[in-house]
Amino acid sequence: MSRRSPFSRFSHMVAAVAGKPVTFAAAATLIIIWAVTGPLFGFSETWQLVVNTATTIITFLMVFVLQNTQNRDGEAVQAKLDELIYALKEADNKFVAAEKLSDADLHTLRVTLQEHADKAARELERRGAPKSQQTEAA
Repeated sequence: MSRRSPFSRFSHMVAAVAGKPVTFAAAATLIIIWAVTGPLFGFSETWQLVVNTATTIITFLMVFVLQNTQNRDGEAVQAKLDELIYALKEADNKFVAAEKLSDADLHTLRVTLQEHADKAARELERRGAPKSQQTEAA
């Protein structure tokens, strides 16, 4: 396996830290401190600009960091699903790399799959299967 790039390692670390309750608590504490210091600075434009600038910069950078993490995780999930499809003899290989299909082709694939699920549910109902099995089949 190849090693992850420094940016990939950084983005995963940032995403992990950003998702922790302690990080939220620290951010909330900073905002409370900022709000409490308002009277001290006379609610000046500079006082307002500090939090506006900081939050804008952090938000802007986090979009790219989190998108990188989401893209990588999505690719990993797709690779795992593709492997499962290949591993099952009965699986339809047209589902491999379905995420790369056009919107119209993906919609057609989903409609076909839903039709198969509906047909299976009707067959179970015809056989008198309990509702729980019908739900599992769909």
